[in-house]
Amino acid sequence: MKKFISLIMIILLMASLGFPQAQAQTQKQVSESNLASDNERRDEVKQIIDEMNDKEKIGQLVMTSTQTGDDGMPNGFTKEMIQEYGIGSVIVRGERGATTQAKYNNQLQKYATDTRMNIPLFTTADLENGVTQWVQEATAFPFQMGIGATNSLKHADAFARIVGQEASALGFNWTYSPVADVNVNPLNPVIGVRSFGEHTELVSEMVATQVVAYQEEGVIATAKHFPGHGDTETDSHLALPSVTYDREELDEIHLPPFQAAIDAGIDSMMTSHIIIEAIDSDLPATLSEDVLTGVLREDMGFDGLIVTDDMGMQAITANWEAGEAALMSIQAGADIVMTAGGSTPGVHEALYNAYQSGELTEKRVQESLERILMKKFEYDLFDDRYVDPSEGESFVGNQDHKDIAEQIALDSITLVKNEDVLPFDKDSGDTTFVAGVTHVNDIVDRVQEKSSGDVVSWQSDNQDPTSEEIRDAVNQATEADRILVPTYSAAELPKGQSQLVQALMETGKPIVAVSLGLPYDVQDYKEVDAYIASYALDGVATLGLDNPKSINAVVDVVFGTQPGGQLPVTIEDQYPFGHGLSYTPNSASEIQNLVKQYAEEGEFENEEVVRSLKIHLTAVSHYENQEDGDKVVRHMEGFKVLLNHQRDNNLISSEVFNSLRIHTDALIGKWQ
Repeated sequence: MKKFISLIMIILLMASLGFPQAQAQTQKQVSESNLASDNERRDEVKQIIDEMNDKEKIGQLVMTSTQTGDDGMPNGFTKEMIQEYGIGSVIVRGERGATTQAKYNNQLQKYATDTRMNIPLFTTADLENGVTQWVQEATAFPFQMGIGATNSLKHADAFARIVGQEASALGFNWTYSPVADVNVNPLNPVIGVRSFGEHTELVSEMVATQVVAYQEEGVIATAKHFPGHGDTETDSHLALPSVTYDREELDEIHLPPFQAAIDAGIDSMMTSHIIIEAIDSDLPATLSEDVLTGVLREDMGFDGLIVTDDMGMQAITANWEAGEAALMSIQAGADIVMTAGGSTPGVHEALYNAYQSGELTEKRVQESLERILMKKFEYDLFDDRYVDPSEGESFVGNQDHKDIAEQIALDSITLVKNEDVLPFDKDSGDTTFVAGVTHVNDIVDRVQEKSSGDVVSWQSDNQDPTSEEIRDAVNQATEADRILVPTYSAAELPKGQSQLVQALMETGKPIVAVSLGLPYDVQDYKEVDAYIASYALDGVATLGLDNPKSINAVVDVVFGTQPGGQLPVTIEDQYPFGHGLSYTPNSASEIQNLVKQYAEEGEFENEEVVRSLKIHLTAVSHYENQEDGDKVVRHMEGFKVLLNHQRDNNLISSEVFNSLRIHTDALIGKWQ
């Protein structure tokens, strides 16, 4: 053994000195070591499976939704599902505090520990915009379309790492994100702002980045909803959608983000309850062997976990009995069936009976069991299934995480149109009228923080204001000097909202419209003075999520904070993908503030780069104060030379270089 260790040390030393043979030998040794380890683990997994009874085997293929008792902990039904039925996975639902959530997840694992086989649970949750979906004090991030609007893989990475860290601290080991759907249909009622955008390349890059980040933080990532839910006009929570595009469109637009996830090493895929006619014209992807085994396993080479979307959604329940659908899904190639809590016993019984009769083959069950248990070993759940609730409480939602989330939210806000009405002057004392159909009070609160003037507000009783309500809003608008109108659409904008904006435009007062949900609202009130997209609210009634940071950020932009977003979608024939305006700085000191902001975001190679830019701009500010235009122009031309030097030496990101060059040219133009 000592000789073997010495040999390895010599090889490693030679490899570090650059000997090619040694480097190759090292790689071979590491590869052989990993292979040996995998083989040992696989042997251990097979031994565990051999010791399991049939009921326990079927239990590992079923996921139940947790239920909570009066004491705030998992109730007796959930305990029974884990201990009597051998359920191997849970999806945790219900809002609770950080400490309680950690204790809750620990209790779930304790139920599993106190079983004959002592197999740990997959504790899963929908965490698309952070653990805050269930734990209020956790860090809230923008929806994925907001991340797409930042056009920053750095932000995508930071988002997933922080969510992964907070999830892991609370005992979650599996998240149902990122969403890999390419949202090419503006009327999509179920995906919308949950998607990174409409361009396959953008979605693919963002998905791959987040997959790596989540899983490096010890949380299984899930690309959903395979093979793509981005071109539907039906919500699968409510009915069974069907898409008619051909196989070429599927291959070119919808599948690449899932392939990018596979190439990045993703460990889980979630199926969609959609009929993809180009592959299987009869069955939704969740139940289709052609989709799950044929496309995902064989064509795309995925060998991780396939989990179904919730089988309690009406796309499934309106067409198949729960046990029947579960059996079809496992036979199609899924490994784990996600069930609503009440249907879990029936699903387990249907799968168990099919296994006993041979309708569900031993080979098919064995394949899934090996994948499931291998992943539980890979994520160290057998040895490390519990968390310390006190550590979770102090870590989750800490200020550093919130600061990063706030910056990401600000960088997502997209100034789409501005006919010289923005930014609003926060020091003028002008009265602002806020009128909308949702979250008006939240916006009013932020306006009051940002503005010295009064705020008047109006909110409709429903999503589609009546003519009488609109007249009332216009009457109230007479008390104000400027108007801010938040509109909200989950698919098509209700006519009453567009009529509200148009009626307020007729007052002649400066008016800014803000889309709180999908960014397409401006299609219905094209002549508005200014328009901003925030991506702050989702459109899925069953989720009902919002993002207060995005709402605050959009108000900040209204009152002068520099917007950072670019449209991750096309808005009809008005605004292209990638469009986004900014406020042109009026002085060198404002450009200096931009430099400071970019420095805080880590966009420069080192502090010396930042210092040289600031020194140059300080000198320009001096000449501005003296109103010496010639020297301002000459020194800003020198500033451009400095920027070019920093770009050429990779000291500054291309994104920041382009931004500062635009502002530099604008300032030069002003003084020329």
